[in-house]
Amino acid sequence: MAKNIYVLIDHAQGEIRGGSLETLAWGQQIAAQGGGQVQALVLSGPDQNPAQEIASSAQASAVISVQDERLADYDPDSYAGALKAVLQEDQPDLLLMAHIYQNIDLAPKVAVAVQGALVTDCIGHRQDEQGLIFIRQMFRNKLNADVRTGSGHLAIATLQAGAVSKDELEAGESPLEKRQVDLSQVPQRRVSLEKVGAGKGQVDLTKAEVIVGVGRGIKKEENLEMVRELAEILGAEIGASRPVVDNDWLERERQIGSSGQNVSPKLYISVGISGAIQHIVGMKGSNTIVAINNDPNAPIFNIATYGIVGDLFEIVPALTEKLREG
Repeated sequence: MAKNIYVLIDHAQGEIRGGSLETLAWGQQIAAQGGGQVQALVLSGPDQNPAQEIASSAQASAVISVQDERLADYDPDSYAGALKAVLQEDQPDLLLMAHIYQNIDLAPKVAVAVQGALVTDCIGHRQDEQGLIFIRQMFRNKLNADVRTGSGHLAIATLQAGAVSKDELEAGESPLEKRQVDLSQVPQRRVSLEKVGAGKGQVDLTKAEVIVGVGRGIKKEENLEMVRELAEILGAEIGASRPVVDNDWLERERQIGSSGQNVSPKLYISVGISGAIQHIVGMKGSNTIVAINNDPNAPIFNIATYGIVGDLFEIVPALTEKLREG
């Protein structure tokens, strides 16, 4: 059983990423089931204070803060060096990370540094008498695989976005522990030259609380206008299934699914999306899913919180009008 669980808290210039809150909630669940303890681990620069934010808002046995000038921005060598120092000193059983691009780069490096086992892109876990079993998807998400790591070694696991809702995070206050690490012997092979934000028109759907997703059922690009009206009323972002993007009706960064973004908004309204597994894997973590489709057997209804069977060209304008009245 995993008795001592560490969760790496990711942040961008001090702003905590939502995926880390989901991962911390996952760690709390594993600890509760196995009788262990969960600790949050935050790497940051001297002038950043995300560790204090976690300590004042989330329940953990401790929040470990490692601050160093070289940790202000992500650098794989510095981050791996800091993690190696803490992990070798504390000897936890499990390190959890959000499955984001940064950690896809970092996790293997840390696993090699501490000679640990690595299980990536997990969607959950279960426990039996022999210990912890990770669940991850294979063959383009067609099968779920059970993965067990060897005993006596640190296990590192990354959590797929939306697999656990951040609303499940147990709130509270946690003691803050400041830790020093020596990075003087860690080579600095990268230099950050410039930070470039998202360009005009680009969107990060992972941050959206409400998304209206549109699929091939919209039939032609001109019909997107009614979807935009619905999204505007809701203050929502617009997402898309792959056929819409392949037809150049919406930008590539709005694609949701296995070859696009994984999202977990509070509300996801699916308009004319049948629900192929490649799309579902990208939005199944949404808190509430409303599906609109004229096919009562569409797979999207299998995961929908609410389903509306009917002509989207009648339903969407009527829904928009009702919301406008409200």
